[in-house]
Amino acid sequence: MVTMTQHDTESPATGSDVLVVQDLVRNFGELRAVDGVSFRIAPGETYGVLGPNGAGKTTSISMIAGLLRPDSGSVHVAGQLMGPRQVGPKALLGLVPQELAIYPELSAAENLRFFGRLQGLGGAELRSRTDEVLDIIGLSDRAKSATKEFSGGMKRRLNIGIGLLHRPALLILDEPTVGVDPQSRNSILESVEALATEGMSVLYTTHYMEEAERLCDRIAIVDSGRIQAEGTRTELIRIVGELDEIRLDGSGDIAAAAGALERLPAVEHVLTEARTLRLTVREAPTAVAGIVNAAGQAGMELADVEISRPDLESVFLHLTGKALRD
Repeated sequence: MVTMTQHDTESPATGSDVLVVQDLVRNFGELRAVDGVSFRIAPGETYGVLGPNGAGKTTSISMIAGLLRPDSGSVHVAGQLMGPRQVGPKALLGLVPQELAIYPELSAAENLRFFGRLQGLGGAELRSRTDEVLDIIGLSDRAKSATKEFSGGMKRRLNIGIGLLHRPALLILDEPTVGVDPQSRNSILESVEALATEGMSVLYTTHYMEEAERLCDRIAIVDSGRIQAEGTRTELIRIVGELDEIRLDGSGDIAAAAGALERLPAVEHVLTEARTLRLTVREAPTAVAGIVNAAGQAGMELADVEISRPDLESVFLHLTGKALRD
């Protein structure tokens, strides 16, 4: 069942959830960046927060990690109330922010040992754990290399490794693949997938649909500071029911074609992207002929027509009326 923004609110301290976020609100002046966000993460679950830039993901993460005080609402980590001055619950988290937090002059192993000591590790345990984490993030062969020589993707993986060292109850990854090349991005995703086999709980924010689909057991779709819908991929796609997507590429009067298509009974949404129209429609196979005819009559010269089944971006478009990357 897909859950919207109203969640069960029994006492968080009595449950087995690793994380309970309840009715978080945060304002910056007149801007409400986070507006009543609530969700839970179970032990061993990878939970995705999917939304465009500016949706409130990083502000939510800052409150969950105790870096920012909410205007209202609460966060509990393993039953402990989180806040800026709460040390206990912070020790249960591994936070991997968007900004890199590594020392460029130190090697990968030296960075891990330095941060491991800050997290209370030492001696044989720290040495063993450093080797384990280097293996998980795929940097064992570069353990002694200065990180200033690393690619952006390698630095990102080391950043993840630092968050893993103390075996946190919950690892928080905030847009960990932003700005990296496709090969490095895939290596990062493989590292995150490896965590699932170890039973670690992960909170993963992204604006890449394919990452959420690949990694996450459940996904919250976020826009304008609110959770628009939450569930497994299958549950979320059920929101659009029998709706499909038709993509029209071409030239001519695109705007007029969009206006004409919006008036067709089978069409739910029309999104204009330069020389492309993306339509959310019911029963595309039977509707496509009328859509092509209406677009042509409105002055659009079609170069290509493509029909696809719903995905998470289709769900986002259906819920918000805009593309995920907007």
